[in-house]
Amino acid sequence: MNEIQWVKTVKEQICQSFVEKHSHLDIFQGVRLPYANEVLEYKGAEPKSVKSIGYETDLLVIEKLNSGNWKPRLVVECKINSVTTHDAITYSEKSFAHKRVHPYLRYGILIGNRKRYPLPGRLFRHGLYFDFMASWVGFSPTKVEFDGLLNIILDEVEASINLENMLFQSRSSKRNRYVVLHKPLRLQETLDSPEENNEIL
Repeated sequence: MNEIQWVKTVKEQICQSFVEKHSHLDIFQGVRLPYANEVLEYKGAEPKSVKSIGYETDLLVIEKLNSGNWKPRLVVECKINSVTTHDAITYSEKSFAHKRVHPYLRYGILIGNRKRYPLPGRLFRHGLYFDFMASWVGFSPTKVEFDGLLNIILDEVEASINLENMLFQSRSSKRNRYVVLHKPLRLQETLDSPEENNEIL
């Protein structure tokens, strides 16, 4: 299985288990997003309407608006087997470029077929602009892995909405008046044995 085929299967799994329950969200594969200027929302119901030069994304989660327009909420870049230093730097820079245009956008990376290896240290060192990183043991996720990804997606969409409100409603008298902003670091270790995490979806 190559990377594009794997990304397609991940997208289909997310659609079946996630998008149906959250009708205001949708997910697309291979969408190009601009990396210059600042974009608040797009016209048209789907990202296929975007006609611009941009970096192609592996998975794009969007919010569908009542106006018929949409906003990008989360990009998930996908790799299989391993991540090189060059990959980590390149994807992180893509994240930074996209966030300059969409300052509320969240960005992560998912690595499939990692066997029992943890996330590589080079990803921590060079993935400065990622909001999350995750890896799956195989091409197909276990229930624990997949549920974890779905929870991350929901958290990141909520973070994107909150971030947008903070950035663009800061002068509104009706804005939420926050007095603390804290960005915790949440880590999950691998389970000790494959049997603890072996229910494949």
